[in-house]
Amino acid sequence: MLKVSRLLLPRDQLLHKKLPGEGVTGSIWQRTINTFAGFSTVRQNVVADAGKREGRVFAPYSVFKGKAALSAEPRLPTFNRVDSGGVKLNRRGVIMLTFWPSVGERKYDWEKRQLFALSATEVGSLISMGTRDSSEFFHDPSMLSSNAGQVRKSLSIKPNADGSGYFISLSVVNNNLKTNDRFTVPVTTAEFAVMRTAFSFALPHIMGWDRFTNRPLESISQSPSKVVPQLMEAEWDR
Repeated sequence: MLKVSRLLLPRDQLLHKKLPGEGVTGSIWQRTINTFAGFSTVRQNVVADAGKREGRVFAPYSVFKGKAALSAEPRLPTFNRVDSGGVKLNRRGVIMLTFWPSVGERKYDWEKRQLFALSATEVGSLISMGTRDSSEFFHDPSMLSSNAGQVRKSLSIKPNADGSGYFISLSVVNNNLKTNDRFTVPVTTAEFAVMRTAFSFALPHIMGWDRFTNRPLESISQSPSKVVPQLMEAEWDR
């Protein structure tokens, strides 16, 4: 079964710029293991009364393979206070996938990374996949305008023929820059199980539904300008 999703993402869906970790020298990320795992609900918190940013938590789930690497982590939504004293969703959260190519044995070029932001519905498609299912998602920032097709991204998830895992591929075509980037990362059934379980856990958090029971409220700003833009990176910056 093939699940297909098309999504128009706003350019102001801001996300952070860097994924720090050991082994980063210049633009090359070196790792001595194939899989580096970690996951948490990452928060870009803006405290309304103090206007101060809380410390970020960097804990991606990453998979390093021969030709490319893939990492995934949640980006939580932000909220605004309203005159009635309550809060209102300002920016929806996503699961951000980051791909970057290999440039040698256990060496990866972080400067050539590409991003793909999974919406809540796309996360639902991924976590509901069966062992023989495939999914494909298309993003175009100008889908409803005359510039449609100038920049487009497609993410595909396809099972291996022998049932041992999946191929996760990202294609990024930029007709303005005349570039065509493609990344393919094979993941084992165990690695995909980790992603499915972690994404299921993160889903209500990127929707903001955890805020109904998780008090005091975080990620709240009096205005969108309170969100610190220099620490965030949008999918369409790449």
